Amino acid sequence: MEKKIDLRVALFGNPNSGKTTIFNALTGSHQHVGNWSGVTVDSKLGMLKGVKERVELVDLPGAYSLTPNSPDEVVVRDALMSGTFDCIVCIIDANNVERNLYPMIQLLEFSDKPVILVLNMMDEVESTGHFFDIEKIAEALRVKVIPAAAIDGRGIPELREAIVSPPEGNDFKLLYDTTIERQICRILRLKSFEADHEDAHWTALKVLERDPQVMKSLKSKPYFSDLRKIQNSSDRDLGRPSPVHIGEYRHGLIRGLVAESIKHTEKKTDSIEFADAFDHVITNPWVGIPLFIVIIFLIFQLVFKLGSPLQEMIGGFFSWSSIHITQFFASISTPAWLASLIVNGLIAGVGGVLSFLPNIMILFFLMSYLEDTGYMARAAFVMDGVMHKMGLHGKSFIPMILGFGCNVPAIMAARTLETRKDRILTVLVNPFMSCSARLPIYVLFASAFFTKHQGFIVFSIYMIGIIIAVFSARLFKKLFFKEEDIPLIIELPPFRMPKLVNSILHMWLKARSFIYKAGTVIVAGVVIVWFLSSVPFGVEYASEESFLGVIGRAIAPVFHPAGLGDWKIVVALVFGIIAKEEVVAILATLLPTAGQTLSEALHLYFTPVTAFGFMILTLVYTPCFATLGVMKKEIGLKWTMFSVFYGLLLGWVLATLINIIFS
Repeated sequence: MEKKIDLRVALFGNPNSGKTTIFNALTGSHQHVGNWSGVTVDSKLGMLKGVKERVELVDLPGAYSLTPNSPDEVVVRDALMSGTFDCIVCIIDANNVERNLYPMIQLLEFSDKPVILVLNMMDEVESTGHFFDIEKIAEALRVKVIPAAAIDGRGIPELREAIVSPPEGNDFKLLYDTTIERQICRILRLKSFEADHEDAHWTALKVLERDPQVMKSLKSKPYFSDLRKIQNSSDRDLGRPSPVHIGEYRHGLIRGLVAESIKHTEKKTDSIEFADAFDHVITNPWVGIPLFIVIIFLIFQLVFKLGSPLQEMIGGFFSWSSIHITQFFASISTPAWLASLIVNGLIAGVGGVLSFLPNIMILFFLMSYLEDTGYMARAAFVMDGVMHKMGLHGKSFIPMILGFGCNVPAIMAARTLETRKDRILTVLVNPFMSCSARLPIYVLFASAFFTKHQGFIVFSIYMIGIIIAVFSARLFKKLFFKEEDIPLIIELPPFRMPKLVNSILHMWLKARSFIYKAGTVIVAGVVIVWFLSSVPFGVEYASEESFLGVIGRAIAPVFHPAGLGDWKIVVALVFGIIAKEEVVAILATLLPTAGQTLSEALHLYFTPVTAFGFMILTLVYTPCFATLGVMKKEIGLKWTMFSVFYGLLLGWVLATLINIIFS
């Protein structure tokens, strides 16, 4: 029986304010922490550690405002309005306190729940010679304020104690000017308005702000037309739109609070001046874009230089194991089917995938380290112009880069985009970003056919994926979407020296996920392939007479023009839809004969041209089941099926053209 929860607490704040770092520190979890916005795209749950009480913490997605402009902000607003939290912890980046306080003020206006304000990253603020008057902030906002530097654990014990013993509600009230207050009173006097709403004053304010969610909920009310008239009357009296006036009024309060409670030094430190100058250089498109390409190229060079020796060692171990286990089974008269399952199926298939673990770990370590420096946010900024020319929003760059890790969270990160058009476009092209599951395929073929240029070949595959995404996005936009573009607004976090332990932890979490998949999904796929390759019992293993051979030969003619018409290759592609790592596992199960390595066997079925075409095909064709599932959830079945058929057709066309032109 599940134990009762004593307290339920929400962590709320701007993107990149350190929420997830604080969540990890409080719960002992290991969620991914990145020095750029868009990391948390769904709510995460955890239990507060180090206390007697059972306290559930909910890490909400980052939100710039409680007037939702994107699906993730809708999730945040709905969660906070649900009333299910006993306390709300608002975390702000103390480097950008004026901007970060805006959603905090909105929160205090509509919620009567206890609120704790955490001024995070105080170590960075203090290093510049600035300091806060904590008592003045607490008095003005009527909340408990805790200074913190979560990355070093500062403030975490105090926050843990405050969560367990939260303050009693909040009585903060923001009185607007006479015009706004008069219009609020007019709304409140409408017949049945107050009776319809538990917090009628806040709802009236949101009407004047033209909050899309609130206005949609009021559309069926008999007084809806009166609300429209009051909105127009308010605009006329103010001489400008009410939402602009209300927003500036809140900002005025925040600016006054900042001026009174935050002391600034007169002169910037040398480090700040250098950081500003460096930012100015790398955010210049003429420098920033070539720099980004060079950095990614160097990362792939390191992946192969450092990973290939380890890959060969692991591959050699599994080859050695296959030989000696086969001899052992022969010495004890093990049934032929069991020996075949273990040697030809499990060891060959799972071992073939696990041998690429070093390359994947190195890639994730380097990408995590780069993220933590704050460089990726600047890369997104400098790529904004390129993204718009592609037909995508500048913010789409973040989900696309996340797609190099895994397309599933990358597609979920598209929720941060404001318009449905931008979300659909970003999701449709995201599968062309080579996820880590495809990396074993690239490493296998690059090491077998392009030994001297492995890093360059794999880098080119990643770049080709980006180019395909560019042309696809432009095509989709011209065919399906005509709306105007929205400019990119993105926060540039300060450059930070990453903590080595965080990058190692991120690498290990990704490696653990890869190993788990190898031990579950890959094993299941290998066993199915082995069984279909062995029946009807009595036929030669993995022969054309087996069930798998019959199925493969039926589909194979479709891929003959691409030079990939062998049924074993086709079977690997089909099982790759389950998980892309299955491609390597199936090839390792079906291709090698006795005494052959997988790399040696590949040369009997591929030429360098068809090998490159196969790599392009696995880049472009249908993504894995997990990706298709999240695509259906985010953009619907119609667009998901369009993506499936578009990827299959485009992948086949490109592989065929490569074979025809270069053979």
